[in-house]
Amino acid sequence: MMYVVSTILLNLLILSNTQIPAQSALASDPKGWIDLLADRSLKEWTRVPLSAVGQLRAGQIGEPSPWKLDPAGEILVCEGDKSGHEMFRYGSELGDFVLHVEWRFIRMEGDPAYNSGVFVRTAADGVIWYQAQTGSAGGYLFGNAPVNGTVQRVNLRQKMTENRVKPAGEWNTYELQATGKTIALWVNGAITNEFTECEVPRGYIGLEAEGYRIDFRNLKLKPVR
Repeated sequence: MMYVVSTILLNLLILSNTQIPAQSALASDPKGWIDLLADRSLKEWTRVPLSAVGQLRAGQIGEPSPWKLDPAGEILVCEGDKSGHEMFRYGSELGDFVLHVEWRFIRMEGDPAYNSGVFVRTAADGVIWYQAQTGSAGGYLFGNAPVNGTVQRVNLRQKMTENRVKPAGEWNTYELQATGKTIALWVNGAITNEFTECEVPRGYIGLEAEGYRIDFRNLKLKPVR
């Protein structure tokens, strides 16, 4: 079943110079969202290798998956010491939608360059992808995607309006809205990045493992029509 995006959400998707903190789409209109962690078996999720060798570090050599739910079933944990570079892909292809994700890195000694991301409009094999970068220097969109039909690297970091990401150990909220050719990223109260030339009309959503412990919660999806 498809749902109509609220007027409030449309207003949130307008970039402004003031970047006045605003409610998330989930908080402003909590009805009609799909809980992506409702099934504790995680059977809707698939691990996809992103490394150069095309293999998953865990699982294929007798180790458990780095992805698991906490005992309460509320937090999806990615254990960094058990992960290589992979995408945890959800369900089937989507067109237009809003994705709500809350995340935090578990702080490590020395505060390394924590790395992970949230994928949208991504190919099943992860070759073509768009990602919202997490980490202390995150809050922007980049990808490996077609530009005028030719696949190349797209990076919108220089167009990020401000860095609203909180440090490791604290929870951050991302909301990504993909509508037509536009992907907008909302971070902790305001939109920080927007890509208006997406040439991929449908794709998968997913989470990235890249060797660091990261937690996700309140993974919610609302299709848009």
